[in-house]
Formats: sequence, C-alpha cells, structure tokens
Amino acid sequence: MLATGIQSHSPSDRLTVIANTADDDEFWGLLVCPDIDAVIYRLAGVFNEASGYGVRDDTFNVLDALARAGGEAWFRIGDRDFATHLLRAELLRGGCTLTQASLELCRRFGIDAKVVPVTDDPVRTRFATDLGELSFQEYFVREHLGPLLTGISFAGIGSARPTPEVLEALSTADLVIIGPSNPLISVTPILDIVRSFVPRERTVAVSPIVGGVALKGPTVQMMSAMGHRPSPLAVARMYAEVASGFVLDARDMEQALEIEEAGYKVLVCDTVMRDGGRSLASAILASV
Repeated sequence: MLATGIQSHSPSDRLTVIANTADDDEFWGLLVCPDIDAVIYRLAGVFNEASGYGVRDDTFNVLDALARAGGEAWFRIGDRDFATHLLRAELLRGGCTLTQASLELCRRFGIDAKVVPVTDDPVRTRFATDLGELSFQEYFVREHLGPLLTGISFAGIGSARPTPEVLEALSTADLVIIGPSNPLISVTPILDIVRSFVPRERTVAVSPIVGGVALKGPTVQMMSAMGHRPSPLAVARMYAEVASGFVLDARDMEQALEIEEAGYKVLVCDTVMRDGGRSLASAILASV
C-alpha cells in the first residue's frame, strides 16, 4: 500500500518496487507470485483490499470446477487472478526471466512503476512446525497459522543472486524505503540477497508495529515465537546494518530515543495507512 501512496504523491518519479519471492509457489502447473501480483494489482487499482489478496470483484468459477473434479482447492485463486498466472506461465515458457515477465505484466496492467522480484533464482520459505516442515502457503493458507512455529528458513537463499534490475534500482535510488512488512518473512529474504548492495545512508525503514500491534498479519506472534520482543526497537535493531532512518508511529514515541541511540535518524508520525498510504508517503518524502 505504501508503494501506491508514493506513486500518487510523486507520479513523475521513477518508482521501483523490489518484491519478495520466498512465498511464491506452484499450483496447477502455474507459478503464483503473491507479493509481485499484490503490488501490481494495487498500483493498477484492482487489488481486493477486503480479502487481502487477488483481484477486486473476482469470481471463482475455475476453482469451483477444479474442486468438483476432485482437485485441491484450499488455495483460493479467482478467475481474473488465474489469468495473470496463465500470462506469466506463457511468458516464462517463452524464455522470459521472472523479472522480464513481471515487467511485462506491469506494462499490460498499465502501470509506470517497475515491480521486480529480488531474484530470478528460486527461493522458498520453509516453516518448521510441530506438524513438520510446511511451505509458506501451506502454513498461512491451508493450516491458518495453526501449527506451533519453531523455525523459519529460506530454501535456495544461499545461491540466490540479485538481478541487474534490482542492483540498478538500489544504486541509483534517491531513497530506498523498507516498508512496514513482517521483518522475518517478508523483508529478511530480500535483505539476505541484497544486503551488501543497500545504500544505508539513503535507506529508511518503516516500523510494522504500532502500539504493540502489527499493521498487518501475524508479525507480533512470529517475532515472539522466534525469540524477538515484538516492538519497533527490536525491528530497528534488525535493520541497523542497512538503514539509517527509521519511521516510528507517534503512539510509540517513547522508543524514539533508544532507536536514535541505535544509530538512526527517527521520524515520528502517524504510520497507519488509512488513505492508501498517501499521508505516510508524504511524511517520509518530506523528511529527506
């Protein structure tokens, strides 16, 4: 959502969104890229905010037909969403990299911003649980976060390399923003691949926790399960090597001094995005 706010605030600026690919998976022979697609759909104005995934006002005729034919249908893909995955599959079969396919999807959805995967190499989140190892989608969607979480790893991360497009974006950006996403599963896979290329002096991180509550998803529960105190200060310490600025919600301003002592310039503002991220984007861009 912050990307949408930045684009609306500064439409003439070149915006590149580096997307996490660790929660990608294959269903029915199609590569599904939830982070890439969510950003593209949001920038195109068609994202389903009510469900938190997919295309607004979508139907599920294909999925229902698959279920009637005996196929597994726990991963909910709508008909319009299916079309995106079919297009991606066609592009990949035609020799495109995932980056090239993503940029072509941006073009077809009519958005000027570049939405690119952090790597063209396969990286997949693996959750260690009391039910055994689960993929991202199995743990989040099929099991609804029910199993006890004991560990998080990323298969393929050791050999994954950032793409030329990602390296160019990081080296030429006036400002790099680490959005208010789950630091353990959304941001860490990206940083593990690009850490040495992030320009710390031009990088700002936004706290994903406000008043002890995550802006979205199970960030607090996951941080607690992995032994981290779920607080903006804990998140700031995770990003200390790659960011010099930290955006803190006004409800947590008592942590500002400790975050400054950790080496940050701190911006205190309202980080809850009630207006599509425009106010937050304005505050961040005005501070640099």
